Amino acid sequence: MRRRRLTADSGEASEVNLTPMLDVVFIMLIFFIVTTSFIKESGVEIERPESSAATPQPDAQVMVALTPEGAVWVDGEAVDAHRVGGRVAELVSEGGGVVIQADRDATTGLLIEVMDRIRQAGVEDMAVAATRGGS
Repeated sequence: MRRRRLTADSGEASEVNLTPMLDVVFIMLIFFIVTTSFIKESGVEIERPESSAATPQPDAQVMVALTPEGAVWVDGEAVDAHRVGGRVAELVSEGGGVVIQADRDATTGLLIEVMDRIRQAGVEDMAVAATRGGS
């Protein structure tokens, strides 16, 4: 009789406790979410020109994109070129910067106009994005 009890008890004890494994999985998930770097994009696909002197701008707050069709995008929203300065000035806090992502086929005139409007709005820290490459 004693043997039956042992076999019955051992059957119950052989269940695997999944709680510690689930805890480890959730901790790893939180770790990967926290350590992931979030890249701020301008909201439109841009083919950047190449430059051998391109350097990273980690402190950029606002992304402005210029498409080949002449559209201006500020942080994912289409904006009129005449109002881009005011919109960027609203989004930039003190000490923040602006990165202009001009498509390779965008006109230089539009790039200069957007830069002038942003500068007139009081934002001085500006950079033009490029892909590191070339010789």
